[in-house]
Amino acid sequence: MQLFDLHCDTLYRAVNENKTFNCGEFHITVEKAKFLKKWTQCFAIWIPDDINPNSIQPLFDKAYNSLNNQCKTNDLNLCSKFSDLNENYVTNARNGFFTVENGKVLQGDLKNIKKLKQCNVKILTLTWNSDNEIGTGALTKSKKGLTEFGRQAVKELEKSKIVVDLSHASENTFYDVAEISERPFIATHSNSKAVTNHLRNLTDEQFRIIVKNGGIVGINFYKGFLNNNADKASISDIIKHTEHFLSLGGENSVAIGSDFDGCDLPNDIKGIESIGDIYEAFLKENYSEALLSKLFFKNAYNFCENFDN
Repeated sequence: MQLFDLHCDTLYRAVNENKTFNCGEFHITVEKAKFLKKWTQCFAIWIPDDINPNSIQPLFDKAYNSLNNQCKTNDLNLCSKFSDLNENYVTNARNGFFTVENGKVLQGDLKNIKKLKQCNVKILTLTWNSDNEIGTGALTKSKKGLTEFGRQAVKELEKSKIVVDLSHASENTFYDVAEISERPFIATHSNSKAVTNHLRNLTDEQFRIIVKNGGIVGINFYKGFLNNNADKASISDIIKHTEHFLSLGGENSVAIGSDFDGCDLPNDIKGIESIGDIYEAFLKENYSEALLSKLFFKNAYNFCENFDN
């Protein structure tokens, strides 16, 4: 089977714990993913909300160097642009993208967007759960949205062809981005609030806006976003969130954003090796192979193929 996963925290764990992508403790390892005929993984470096500002650049640089080295060591092709995928799949079935989780990485300076572009960052999650120089996060009590700097940053990110990711954004930040954006934006790892009432999940209106603007949403495997009773979360909840988004017209917009190595998983999911089990569970619910191909791979692939144009 094929997998295009829009978000994982394996890179952050590898950097923070000084380990490699073949550490058996991780949800994702190259060895565990060998069963996939085609695999594209977005590797995020998380910038914590409470990080010392002096530590931001060293963490980013360490992650950039680590990802490049580990991809070379493990025969993963690290793509410099989205359009690389089409050509790369002819010679290499395993590809990766460098992404950043938390716009705090910019430190309030638009010049740092150039740094992201030079390092081939393809997606930037604007906020984490709290507020930063760009805007307000999903768990903040603030009623504000994008700051003036945030508005400028969104425009510069779009010019640099870095995808704006609104997972973790507050509703006000989301709607501010929707108002000013000129390119598709996405939610790499967010579920449906109608199914599980969590501040990190998307309302039906938010999902429809993403679809209308040509974006995609990755289904998150974190048990707290899957089920109102997190301890009861299971693969069946992944199907419920997917079904709800599909009912809103998401056939070409729903993807996978596992959050592997960055979340507590349901008991019936171990890591990337469980992707086949999730796929089989969808088949048992009479999902067609053609639709599953879209959900697990093609929707994300098609978005990337079109975004650079």
